[in-house]
Amino acid sequence: MCRARLAARRGLAKGGVDLPHNGAHPPAPMMSLPRALALAAGQLGDPAILRVLGKTALLTLAIFAAGGAGLYLVVERAIDSVTSADTSGLGALLAALGMILAGWFLFRVVALFVLQFFAEDVVRAVEARHYPQARHSLRDLPLAEEVGNALRSLLRTVLANAAALPVAGLLLVTGIGAAAVFWTVNAYLVGRELHDMVWLRHRADPAELASIGGLTRFLLGGVVVALLAIPFLNLLAPIMGAACATHLVHRAREKDFDA
Repeated sequence: MCRARLAARRGLAKGGVDLPHNGAHPPAPMMSLPRALALAAGQLGDPAILRVLGKTALLTLAIFAAGGAGLYLVVERAIDSVTSADTSGLGALLAALGMILAGWFLFRVVALFVLQFFAEDVVRAVEARHYPQARHSLRDLPLAEEVGNALRSLLRTVLANAAALPVAGLLLVTGIGAAAVFWTVNAYLVGRELHDMVWLRHRADPAELASIGGLTRFLLGGVVVALLAIPFLNLLAPIMGAACATHLVHRAREKDFDA
């Protein structure tokens, strides 16, 4: 009798219809950006992630060191062509100031360009721990495609920031207007790049639409751009961004498959 009453109550809760239960799982909920960032930060101690961090950090710093050495030689030759006076140390000082400015404006570009070539290692590390079933859809990008993606990303970044420069110049007197313009532009670019690092490795069809929405990509890019402005954290930011994008893409794909 009790079982019959319980069944009747369940039927009323379902609008009087006893829905069949076929053992299907409910759709996976969309993962929030804070949750994805927390999971990404929690995996920074993973040996596979640490290896990528070491390679990307060393290569990024090596590029800036080479750029600094080249700038020093150019500045020294320029000074020598203007004056024969003893200016020892002036070339090094100007080169150092130039690299500080270049690092402030170009670190994001260089760091993400370098990460393009190691992104697969980050994706695989996150998938191995959280999404082992995803290995069946993972495809290795040919080197030519990786280089093409990196160069297109670099070109988009240069053109977009060049286009934003006049607007930022007009807003310079506001104090934060120029920074807000560059943050907005680069948040969009970085979010797209991080999403594509994962999505392109699992996309079944070139016509397939992006797996996560534009707002989520923008917010992810905004967080990473903010971290890239903080010394030392800027070395971790690209890795965290790629790991976070991996979580967001896979949870979105799971939701699409279950829907």
